[in-house]
Amino acid sequence: MVERPQMLVEEFEHLARHSGETVTLEFLYGKLGVKAVPDGDHCEIVRWIARQLLPLRGEFWLYQEIDLKVERYRNGRARADGVLAPDGSFTGQGNWVDPAPILLVVEVTSYDRDTDRRDRVEKPAACAEAGIPVYLLIDRDSGESVVFSHPDDGVYTSTNRYRFGKTVELPDPVGVSFDTEPLQGWVR
Repeated sequence: MVERPQMLVEEFEHLARHSGETVTLEFLYGKLGVKAVPDGDHCEIVRWIARQLLPLRGEFWLYQEIDLKVERYRNGRARADGVLAPDGSFTGQGNWVDPAPILLVVEVTSYDRDTDRRDRVEKPAACAEAGIPVYLLIDRDSGESVVFSHPDDGVYTSTNRYRFGKTVELPDPVGVSFDTEPLQGWVR
């Protein structure tokens, strides 16, 4: 028996357009999810990551708060905290963009009850299915950076964990590394 999704993608997009600024909605694997509005430390982490990446990969930009079409058939809708993509990648696209030009998704955990399922399980799976080469999770609960990479047949085949304070290696096509010592100051 095939399980019917909670709602259709079109219904979700309509709801998301009218949800206001106090919550962010996501639609992964046929289920509606609510993502907490980022706190100040969350924003600082994304800003800091941009500072690490942009001097090393100047031909790209770290776009923040991007709404993505994800999952194998682009039926999911997720908001990424940041995506590394060539300048101009999303020109002419609507609210929900095609992930094809994206090299890296950056996600920072929130302090809410859904972060385990959403940020650690469903989003990496959906990004792998969409063929995004690297998913970087800044996990404030565990104090580590987790790099998911090398998607193959919709699954990331490599997962590497780095405690805050260690050097993170982002594999090709990103191909950069940086020290994560400052991340220790942005966790509770």
